[in-house]
This record gives sequence, structure tokens and C-alpha cells, in this order.
Amino acid sequence: MTLLRKAIGDHHRVVIKIGSALLVDRKTGLKSAWLDAICDDIAELKAKGIDVLVVSSGAIAMGRTVLDLPSGALKLEESQAAAAVGQISLARAWSQSLSRDGIVAGQILLTLGDTEERRRYLNARATLNQLLKIGAVPIINENDTVATSEIRYGDNDRLAARVATMAGADLLVLLSDIDGLYTAPPHLDPQAKFLEVIPEITAEIEEMAGGPASELSRGGMRTKIDAGKIATTAGCAMIIASGKTDHPLRAIEEGARSSWFAPSGTPVTARKTWIAGQLQPAGELTVDEGAEIALGSGKSLLPAGVRQIEGHFHRADTVAILGPDGREIARGLVSYDAEEARQIAGRKSGEIEDILGYAGRAAMVHRDDLVITGPIGRRNRRDDARKENAANVG
Repeated sequence: MTLLRKAIGDHHRVVIKIGSALLVDRKTGLKSAWLDAICDDIAELKAKGIDVLVVSSGAIAMGRTVLDLPSGALKLEESQAAAAVGQISLARAWSQSLSRDGIVAGQILLTLGDTEERRRYLNARATLNQLLKIGAVPIINENDTVATSEIRYGDNDRLAARVATMAGADLLVLLSDIDGLYTAPPHLDPQAKFLEVIPEITAEIEEMAGGPASELSRGGMRTKIDAGKIATTAGCAMIIASGKTDHPLRAIEEGARSSWFAPSGTPVTARKTWIAGQLQPAGELTVDEGAEIALGSGKSLLPAGVRQIEGHFHRADTVAILGPDGREIARGLVSYDAEEARQIAGRKSGEIEDILGYAGRAAMVHRDDLVITGPIGRRNRRDDARKENAANVG
């Protein structure tokens, strides 16, 4: 335990993500008693004046139970049909359980595009804030009835992290069938050590992530670590804990085992938070060592430092920036279409007009449109914070 860790009840706005296996039994369907117990936990937080948002898995799991679909992988159209049936039951269950404490539930269905496209992101944020303003608890899920890539590769861990950054939450709680982060998947390695406090998500922490451990859950530890990167970069702490017991939030408060991820001390600004949290960059730019050092000192990415370009992106799309070792170090809004970027990669900015036929931007990715997401990020975020503070003072 560390003095830096605050109790759940000491936060202002909390996002709670609930895994499918916690809510739905493969044979009997909804676990009503468990749902009532966690709704009591939520009511206790609400009574303290804390805003609560819930990201709830379970629509597909409930739907396949209602439709009596066979176990194993479902086809895309089967998953969408199961989600259409299950989402009705899921929303009704949350509404009825929360209403026992006089709490109104509001349903929000999101797709990946709703959090990746800036205008839709801002619209969704406005809806969330209005629901919280009137005292409701937003119940959020992926819109699995229309999702395509998300339904096969997506998860609600990263969606929950995006919701947390969107809503300005200061704590994200991921409840699933595992009680925290281990040095290796505990179901495979009995010698795995439990990690109670994670001050920073390093490359070593990322390598500890395993795969999914439950048939009903599409997200494993890998996606939880990805969620942690999104949340902590935005200044939001994160907890991974088991939800198998009744009243799981109360159990965490009473000392149940859980892993706590420290928030960044200098979170990026709102716009950069959105950039950093993009789940599917449109392309990748690999840079040389000199460019990596320059980015770490807060400078823009110039064409001269770009060594390789992957993807078919357009100007203003989000791209991932990789260091010489292939690890992601930053993300940003690119200033050129992919083909133009390939033409000027490795060339000096003064040559751009001769190559492209017009005077474009000197930077491939300008520092105002760039956020560090890799190990060199701490210095750059401090610089951003100092400049923002100076602007506020001035």
C-alpha cells in the first residue's frame, strides 16, 4: 500500500467497468443478486457526492443465453443478433436495480468511431456530462449491434478508459475475474508475483500482460494495460480488481487485493488526451534516434527524421510515431497525406516546396498536435504543463 493511493470514496468522478463473466452465467443468465450488490455500492458512492459512470459488458453474453446459442466463437452476424437481444435485457436490469435506491440510469451505446472522431467525441462527452449533472448514472456499452472490427477485436477495458478521459474522471476501476496484475499470467505460472502498486506503465509492465482467461470475456490483461496507458496519461488513476465477490467496490475499500496504477503527475491537455487515446492510428512513422531525442525535448517531428512510413492516411489523421527500436513513443496529427509524406521523408524542410510543388508545413507532425506516449514522455508532459500553467498565470 502507498500513501499516494486514495480510497475510491475520496475521488470525484469514478468510471466502473464490469466484465461479462461477472454479470452473466453461461447457463442461468443474469446474476441478479450480484448486480443488486454492486448497485448498492454505487448508491453508497453517490451518497458521498461522487459521480459514477458504468461501462457494462454483457449484451452478447446475455443474448446468446436468451437465444440458446452454442458455446464457442460466434459469427459476426450471430454476435450482432445476440447483442440486439441482450442489450434490451441488460439495460432493463441496470435500470431496475439502480431504481431500488432512487437512481436513474441512462443508456449510452458507443462505437469506436464515436470516441475516435473529434466531433462525435465532443458530442458524446456533452451527453455524459448532462446525465451526470442531473444525477443519473450513465450505463455505457459498445454498440455491438452495428460494430464490426470491435466485435471481433474490441473490448470494454479500453472503451472504459476512453470514457474516463472523455468524462474527466479521476479514477477508473476495472472489475473482472482477476484480482490485479501479476508478473505472469497466474493461471499459467504458479510462481507469478502480484503487483499491488504500479507507479508507471513501462515496457516491462506491458510484457507482463497475458491473454483472456474467460470464454465470456473478450478482454485480457493486455487490454487492461492499454486502458491504463490511456487513463493514467490523462491524470486518471486505475484499479484492477476482482469482481467475483458481492459488493466488490466495498471490498476494495476494505482492503481486498487489487492493483493500483498511479496517474500521471502532469496530465496532458484535453485535446492531447484525445490524441493519445486513439485506439487505431491511421498509420505509422518510424523515426531515427535524433528525431526521438528531439521529440523528447518537446520539438516537432520534421521530415528529415522520418525513416519509414506505413499505412494509408490523410492530412490531420492520427498516426503512431515509432522509435528506431519499433516501440511507439508518440502519437500526433500528421500534416501530410501518406503519399506526400513518403515523398518528403528523410528530406530537409526547405526541400518540401521543390518536391511537392507547394510550400507545406515545415513539420511532419507539429508539437502542438503531438503527445508523447512512450518512455520519453515524462519530460515532454512537464514542458506542456509548465507552458499551460504559465499561460493560465499570464
